[in-house]
Amino acid sequence: MSRIAIEVENLGKRYRIGLLQEEEQDTLGGALLSWLKAPLTNFRRLQRLSKFDNGDEADVIWALRDVSFQVEEGEAVGIIGRNGAGKSTLLKILTRITPPTTGRAVLDGRVASLLEVDTGFHPDLTGRENVYLNGTVLGMTAKEIDRKFDEIVEFSGVARFIDTPVKRYSSGMRVRLAFAVAAHLDPEILLIDEVLAVGDAQFQRKCLGKMSEIAGEGRTVLFVSHNLPSVEALCARAFVLDEGRLVFSGPSREAVSFYLDRQVFGLASGVDLRHHPHRLPGDREPIFESLRLLNGDGVETSSFAIGEPITFELKMNLGEEVLDTPFITIAIEKRGIPICALTTRFMVARPFLLTGLATARCTWRPGWLTPGEYTISRVTLKAGASAERLDHIDEVLAFEIVERDVYGTGKIARRDTILVPDGTWHFF
Repeated sequence: MSRIAIEVENLGKRYRIGLLQEEEQDTLGGALLSWLKAPLTNFRRLQRLSKFDNGDEADVIWALRDVSFQVEEGEAVGIIGRNGAGKSTLLKILTRITPPTTGRAVLDGRVASLLEVDTGFHPDLTGRENVYLNGTVLGMTAKEIDRKFDEIVEFSGVARFIDTPVKRYSSGMRVRLAFAVAAHLDPEILLIDEVLAVGDAQFQRKCLGKMSEIAGEGRTVLFVSHNLPSVEALCARAFVLDEGRLVFSGPSREAVSFYLDRQVFGLASGVDLRHHPHRLPGDREPIFESLRLLNGDGVETSSFAIGEPITFELKMNLGEEVLDTPFITIAIEKRGIPICALTTRFMVARPFLLTGLATARCTWRPGWLTPGEYTISRVTLKAGASAERLDHIDEVLAFEIVERDVYGTGKIARRDTILVPDGTWHFF
C-alpha cells in the first residue's frame, strides 16, 4: 500500500479585507502594526469578526474553502487555476507560511519549497553566502551544502557571479539559484509555485527535467503552474482550483481540458468589462469599460482567417485622472501556451496622455497562426513599469482563427502546431 505524503482535509483560509492592508496579518508584528496605525477602526472591525460564522460578510473573503485531497508518495501532481483561484494560498499553508482558518494539512517527509523568486535570499549577501543561508533555512547541514555546492552552482548557471551580491542579480538569475538550492535538498516533498515562468526556455526545460528526476526517484512533487503543457508533461494527475474550491481532480490531460472549458465563455466579438467576473479585486473603480475585436475591414467579429490582422479596441474611463504614457497590455494564449503580449511599453515610441473617456486601438498582425481557439488571457493597465496595476482582468474572452487555403493548393493546414509555415519548396 502506498504511503500518503500529503493529506489535506477540509482546508479553508479566510482573509479580512478593508483594514489598512488587503490581507489578514498572519504575524504578531503585522497585527500590532495594523492596530497601532488605526486602533479605533480596527477595533470596530475586530468586533464584527465575532459576528460571522459563514464568511458571507462584505469584508471577508475565502481564499480557500473545504479543500480536501491526498497525494501519494512518488506522485507528481499539478495544480492549475486562474489568478486568484487559491493556488498560492494553498502552498503557503502547506509550507506553514500561513495557518489555515479551518481544516488541516499533514505532510509526511522532508519538504523543500520554492514559492517566490527571493525566497530565503538576503539581497546584500553574495550568491555563495545565500546558498548556505537558504540551504540552512531549508534544513541542510553545512557539510551537506559543502558536498553539493558545486553541483548547485553548475545547475543554476550563475557561477561567474556567485560572489556578487544577489541584489545585483536579475530576477532570472535569482530564480535559477533559488531553484537549484531547493532541488538539491533531496527533499521527500517538493512544492513549486509559478516561479519557473521567470527563467528562460532552456532553464525551464532543465527544471522540468530535474522535477521529473525527483518524481522518478519516488519523491513527491506538487507543481503550481499556468504552463499547461508542462503540467501535462510532468504530472500524471492534476487538481483544478476555482474561487478557492477544488472543482476537479483527475488525470492531468483531463484536468487541463476541464480548466480550459471552464475558463472560456465561448467565442465573442466583444465584452463589457465593467463587471467582468475575472477582474482582480482592488480599491479603485474599474477603468476598462469594453473590448471589441475588429477584422481588416473594421467589422466586429470573433472569427479571423489565417494571416488576417486583428484590431483590439479598448474603451476606458479614467475620470479626471491623467495618465502619462501608461502601459497597456493584451496577452494572447492558445490552450495555456503564451502566444504574445501586445504592450505599449515596447510597441509605442512616442509619449501619449490618457484621461476621461479614452479609446486605445491595437492592430495585431498575427502571421500564420494555425486555426483554432485563442484566448485573451489578460488585459492590464499600469501607470509605469514599477507602478501598481490600475486595472487587470484575466480570461477576458475567446476568438478563433479559421482555415483558409494559404498555399493555393486546395489543401488545409493542420491544427496541431502553433504556426502554419510560410515557405516554398523547390526540386532540382
